[in-house]
Amino acid sequence: MNTKLPIVAIVGRANVGKSSLYNALLGRREAVVAREAGTTRDAIASRLPWGGGEYWLVDTAGFKAAEDDFELSIQEQITEATAAADVIIVTIEAPAVLSDEDRKVAKLAHKSKKPLVLVVNKLDQVKNPSEQDYLGLGIKKVVFTSTTQKKGLEELLEAVEAEIPPGKPLRDSNTVTVALLGRPNVGKSSLFNSLAKKQQAVVSDRAGTTRDVNRITMRFEGQDVVLLDTAGIRKAGKVEMGVEHFSILRSIASIEEADICMLVLDAGDIGTSLDQKIAGMIKDAGRGLVLLVNKYDSLEKDGYTHTDILRQLAGVFDYVPWAPVILTSAVTGQNVTKLFEMAVQINKTRETSFKTAELNKWLAKIISSHPPAGLKNRQPRLRYMVHEEGNPIPSFKIFGSQTRFLHWSYKRYMERTFREKWPMDGTPIKFWFIEQHGDNPTVKKRKTTHKKT
Repeated sequence: MNTKLPIVAIVGRANVGKSSLYNALLGRREAVVAREAGTTRDAIASRLPWGGGEYWLVDTAGFKAAEDDFELSIQEQITEATAAADVIIVTIEAPAVLSDEDRKVAKLAHKSKKPLVLVVNKLDQVKNPSEQDYLGLGIKKVVFTSTTQKKGLEELLEAVEAEIPPGKPLRDSNTVTVALLGRPNVGKSSLFNSLAKKQQAVVSDRAGTTRDVNRITMRFEGQDVVLLDTAGIRKAGKVEMGVEHFSILRSIASIEEADICMLVLDAGDIGTSLDQKIAGMIKDAGRGLVLLVNKYDSLEKDGYTHTDILRQLAGVFDYVPWAPVILTSAVTGQNVTKLFEMAVQINKTRETSFKTAELNKWLAKIISSHPPAGLKNRQPRLRYMVHEEGNPIPSFKIFGSQTRFLHWSYKRYMERTFREKWPMDGTPIKFWFIEQHGDNPTVKKRKTTHKKT
């Protein structure tokens, strides 16, 4: 049963320090930061640990009056942020008197009916700030921060954590949800319509607007399949280049809702940097992934066309070698219904149960043939392995000692040999390395740490 990670969006007018706040919370430089207003032209998102879980932290473009279509598209991101987010961080600048734009942002955030936290940023530029100065925005929880001095960040994280709603199941576990993702004009909607037409047993449908995700629920071989057609993810770029904004929020919501993501690629333009970014988001979210090459009918084919495409995909998407490939055409219907077959099969793979005895037999074999290397007096030892039941991502706990010294290449070797033993096409897997003293992992120890790969 899948649950949605919460989304926390940072909104505010231009040049109040949203990107600096985003970077400070993540602890690394992620968004572009500059003194010129309007630098952040797209929504940027990262997964941020909190408490015992994670949430998506999203930085959005600054709010200001829309002077052209490009600026209007940026304002749409903020509207999307308030619609998609579970918690909204409204950011203003401490030294400045409340502006009309500050009030507009706050009003927009209030309309969402979502929990709000007000951040008064650039605390280092003002003396003795008072919450009373900002009551006019109608937001009860106020946090003062300074990203340059790293002040107020822990208080902000605590305030956000207090507002995050508990994770709730998105649907019945008997339903498989499939999301069509990708850049604009790669044929997602055509595939969606073709699938809806070919699959006659339509249970329900709900047409969406330009802001919603179109979805339809169908029956396939006795299985309920929900198909989501997302809006095209558009890359950020310069105005003069005419490249539209990167609409990431709807895509995050769709990835979180889905069990399986079909990344739709244009056969004539495979493996752009944006395609790779989307695949990385899907992998990070732990969802099933299929690389779906559409418009295959538009290519001039010879005996090497199919092989060339597979070779190209293998090079571009080498970080997801487990993702199967389907060559399809929404126009001719080639391999369209194979999407259902693939989705149902991957879902079954993700629900596979593993016997502890078989897992430990495999673990002992790979350690015997290729022991993990370490440092002097820091030799990693892997003792015991169990399947973590109830996790929607195939996950395995591996108990041992000195596991923090386990080299990344050995972890990659473990995954490769695991997949040779148990083919897990279409899904990522996770190994959790648990530092444990003694040989019996069932005995509770005073110090136990988890490390994820």
